[in-house]
Amino acid sequence: MLTPSADLVARFHADLAAIWPEGIAHEPAKLAVAISGGPDSTALLLLAHAALPGRVEAATVDHGLRAASADEAADVAALCERLGVPHRTLRVTVAPGNVQSEARAARYAALADWIEDRRLAVLTTAHHADDQAETLLMRLNRASGVAGLAGTRAQGVVPGTKDLGLLRPLLGWRRADLAQVVTAAGVAAAQDPSNADPRFDRVRMRQALKDADWLDITAVAQSAAHLAEADEALEWMAALEWRSCVTKEPLGLRYRPRAPRAVALRVLALIVTELDGTPRAGRPWRD
Repeated sequence: MLTPSADLVARFHADLAAIWPEGIAHEPAKLAVAISGGPDSTALLLLAHAALPGRVEAATVDHGLRAASADEAADVAALCERLGVPHRTLRVTVAPGNVQSEARAARYAALADWIEDRRLAVLTTAHHADDQAETLLMRLNRASGVAGLAGTRAQGVVPGTKDLGLLRPLLGWRRADLAQVVTAAGVAAAQDPSNADPRFDRVRMRQALKDADWLDITAVAQSAAHLAEADEALEWMAALEWRSCVTKEPLGLRYRPRAPRAVALRVLALIVTELDGTPRAGRPWRD
């Protein structure tokens, strides 16, 4: 009952193989699944376990920010035991400040340590098409540029690491598809109350999209992917512009722009970072 249907497992396997062909072919390589216990990540666990039996391990990060988090982690551990999937609960302390940002940093740091300890190959997360569409529309509403509008990539690097792979094999899946996987498995997924709190922009966007049946969420998510490709092209052009047009001077750097404004702005941001001398997380021009 816990195993998704054969067609869904085949679909997931194909999506994973498209972004991790070397791992699929290299049978000993093991997949790390980040699972909170919510519907999306629970569906990821079920699909990954069915597609790669014996090659999946899971971890739940308990930030200690909600009273129910410990129980939710225990529920995930129990589900993993039923599946025969090794599981670990990672308890972290979130630094004061921007809670969401600090929690994200603590979460990825803990997951990276766990993956290194277990000698796993790559980390997978449950970002999906609805996430992509919501983010794009929220950033459009803030007049973001290409970097801000670029969708989450299917392949990346775990934040805070140099080369630990991060895969998002569910970007072509809808939230409802994943919820159905969990329901069909007879699993009761956790429900984070913040996902229904209208104080958050994403929750308001999600509620608005429920009534927008004229909007093709999958197409919007694909547009975010196209913008990510455009963002990569602009990065490449900015690197070329830097090599061609930026020179070191006794008092700093000289820039003689040749590229269009969108590229020149990225080069200027890189110059500011270079002169400041302080490493910054992410790209300085990202919204």
